[in-house]
Formats: sequence, structure tokens, C-alpha cells
Amino acid sequence: MSAPNPSPLADAYRQQLEEAKAFIHEHDHFLVVSHVNPDGDAIGSTLAVGQMLQLLGKSFVMVNEGEVPFKFSMLPCSGEILNYSRQASGSPHPSFDCIIAVDCADYQRIGLVKEWFHAGTPLLNIDHHPTNDGFGRVNLIRADAAATAEVLYDLGTLLSLGWTKPLADCIYTGLLTDTGGFRYSNTSPRVLKIASEMLEYGVDGNDLADQLLEKLTLSHVMVLQKALAALDFSADKRIAWVSVSLQDVADSHAQNADLEGLVNYPRNIEGVEVGLLFKQIDGEKWKVSFRSAGLVDVAAVAQHFGGGGHIRAAGCAVEGTLEEIVERVLQEVQRGLS
Repeated sequence: MSAPNPSPLADAYRQQLEEAKAFIHEHDHFLVVSHVNPDGDAIGSTLAVGQMLQLLGKSFVMVNEGEVPFKFSMLPCSGEILNYSRQASGSPHPSFDCIIAVDCADYQRIGLVKEWFHAGTPLLNIDHHPTNDGFGRVNLIRADAAATAEVLYDLGTLLSLGWTKPLADCIYTGLLTDTGGFRYSNTSPRVLKIASEMLEYGVDGNDLADQLLEKLTLSHVMVLQKALAALDFSADKRIAWVSVSLQDVADSHAQNADLEGLVNYPRNIEGVEVGLLFKQIDGEKWKVSFRSAGLVDVAAVAQHFGGGGHIRAAGCAVEGTLEEIVERVLQEVQRGLS
């Protein structure tokens, strides 16, 4: 297998890989976590780490704050990811030698699962978000990677693991979903080479694309209908946005997974530079998702509100009325356009 491509950070990245390898070899009982409302890269990376640890003969527990979205249920061992919210409250916290966090742009994105962390437990932070602040004792971060799954490919290569179809399925899933089906600007030649290699290990790319990108739930269609009814534009039509309230979600019987991709609809309108989704979380707290055509660094905009992400895709949480939040966010996006 080929080594990671040379880059200005190649030496530093190789050192991080070696430190991550040592971290895994030094410990035996792992807690593997990803971020709240997990997407394909979060689930694929969680399961990929689980596959790697299994191949190394390590013991581990995989957990997320909520349910694994149904569309990922066909991935190997997805049923083994515990739903933290279903664990008995008040019961003693389990003990682990160490923690591996994947695809978490910052520590808070881990969510309530942090209640299982014991003080002093070493944490390996594996991620690809440029806004990651290195919250682990050991950090393996490659900001130019298309997905955390790409970083895990490098780690798996360094660990000299025998590639299996289940592990390849997980890596391919992360690459497929975080590149929008290999359509986004982060689809590098290297990403396609890795994807091609995963196909050689038996991945059914057509089946994964059909299940993860093409299939729509009725709830998704219903909540999309409500979101598009709220479609609005800035005066110059360069910013477009939709919003989804808690009532919209309830009326549509939608889950968090059903809201994935809604932000792409305003972004994909011809002439729009930035698309936004305002999703009500609780009362006057709203999650804002940003998608950029490339002119605006939406990670910088999200950071202004305490969030983060990538240049073209980012998010944050803001409190206030929807009207107030829209106005504040639009002002900041407009600065990026000027």
C-alpha cells in the first residue's frame, strides 16, 4: 500500500501517525466515540476503528450519544455501537484504559458520552477538521484530508493490518459520504485511489451509494417540503436559506438523519454563494449549517459564533429568535462576500 502523499506537513503528519500507532499498541481496553448526530464519516470511522482494534486483538466499546441512523445499519457491526441515551442513568460509569474520538471537530461535539470519561484517561483525537484544537493527549489531525476515514486509511496502513471487506466498507463509507458521492471539491486523486483500493477488497460501491445517497425516507421528503416552503434569499440572491422548526420535525415524524442534506438545496440554486439551514434545537437555540460555493470561508463565519468546520461546510449553534439569528448570521456571511 502506498504511503501518505508528500505535503508541507508530511513529516509532522507522519510523526502523528507514529504516535497514534504507539498509543494503540500501548493500551488494551478502548472506548471509541464520535460526534452527536453522526454522519457517514462519523459512523464509518467509529466502525473502522472498531475493526482495526478487533484485528489487533484489543477489547473495545463503541458508543454514541444517540441512535445510529437507520441507513447505516447495513454496515458491519453497526448494531454494536451503544446508544448512550439508552444506558441506565445513575449506574456506575464503566472504566476504560483510554478513549479514541473520531471526526469530532471539538471536544464538545462528543456530547453526553463525556460523562463516561474519567479524569486522566488518555484520549487519542483522530480528525480532519481544520478547526480542531487538538483536545487529545495524542492528536492525529490531517486538515487536508477529505474525511476522517482517509486519516484512518493511513493509520491502518501504518499498523500493517490485513485489509478485510468489513474494514474496507467502513473506510469507503466515510469517503463516499464526506465527498458527496465523490462530487465535492475535496475529492482528490488520492481519495479516488483509496476508494479504488477499497473496491479491490470487495466493497460494493454501487450498493453503498444506493443505500447511503439515493434512498429517501418519507419523513425526509415531508420535512424537505416544509423546509422549501420557508426558502428565502438575501437582496442580491447570493445567500439563500431554509429553516426547520421543532414542530416541522414533529409533524414530519423526522429523525436527525432525515435532515441531512437539506442545506444543499439552497446552496445548489444557481447564483447562490452560501446556503444556510437553520434547525431549531430547543426553544430559542438553533443550529446553523453553512455550505459555500467557495468564495466564502464558512468555517470562519461559524467560528465567529463558536462553531467550526471546513471552508465550504461548517456549523454552529446560536441562541435567540429565528429572525434575530438569521439577521446576525447574514451580516457575518455578507462580510465574507464583500
